[in-house]
Amino acid sequence: MSATDFMGLAGRRILIAGVANKKSVGFQVGKRLVEAGARVCWSVRSEQRRDELAAKLPGDGPVVVCDVEDQGQIEALPGALRDAGVDQLHGLCHSIAFANYSEGPKPFHETGRDDFLQAINVSCFSLVQLSRTLKPLFAHDASVVTISISTTRMASENYGYMAPVKAALDSSVAFLAKSFSADTEVRFNAVKAGLLKTSSSAGIPGYLESYLFAEAAIPRKRGLATVEVADTAVFLLSPRSSGLNGQGLVVDAGMELNYFDQEIVSRATRPDGV
Repeated sequence: MSATDFMGLAGRRILIAGVANKKSVGFQVGKRLVEAGARVCWSVRSEQRRDELAAKLPGDGPVVVCDVEDQGQIEALPGALRDAGVDQLHGLCHSIAFANYSEGPKPFHETGRDDFLQAINVSCFSLVQLSRTLKPLFAHDASVVTISISTTRMASENYGYMAPVKAALDSSVAFLAKSFSADTEVRFNAVKAGLLKTSSSAGIPGYLESYLFAEAAIPRKRGLATVEVADTAVFLLSPRSSGLNGQGLVVDAGMELNYFDQEIVSRATRPDGV
């Protein structure tokens, strides 16, 4: 690790799983990794997305297709990476999530079974499956990072059943860290992000109002930037975070400590400005 490579990422091969467009957390993570000298490869959901993104993704690493709802594609992923010249991974950034909000927000107890199980499969179990399948490619001290949410204890009606799904993801991080420790030093951590402007968040009913509230509740009165979440993920993917394992780092610009901000309280208790 040289003085010019403070993060120790130069030459390390990292797979980013889950990119929709330039607003995606995964895209920003990959961009920062390329800037740090890492060799980034990408996994996307479909051939159409690969065609759309191939020329736009940072760096010149290979782009492979893996739909995590297709067990066959998951099992084929190591071979696809090897065919693309990737025979070892020093890290995996899991930035995959999906929930069906097509019918709008519902009371949590009216969540549909199929919707819940699909969200669990795509947003949580995919981390377990990818980690298991890619284990033969992982370097002994590889780092796996997933993108979660700042809190799963706030019952936001519009976010609905996705919060329990993310709670399962957070728990899976701890269990993966333990199970992999039997014969490796592979680490698992989560970046627990606050509200962001991404294409996936745009599909959540009432998200704009929630985001504007977050801006008011954040002490600096400015929303969380996707690149701030990406920078934390890059740190966790780097050897500089070698002492962190099974953890969830909250990145919310201090929102969780400021719900009783004087301005917000005044708006609620004196809406007419009296």
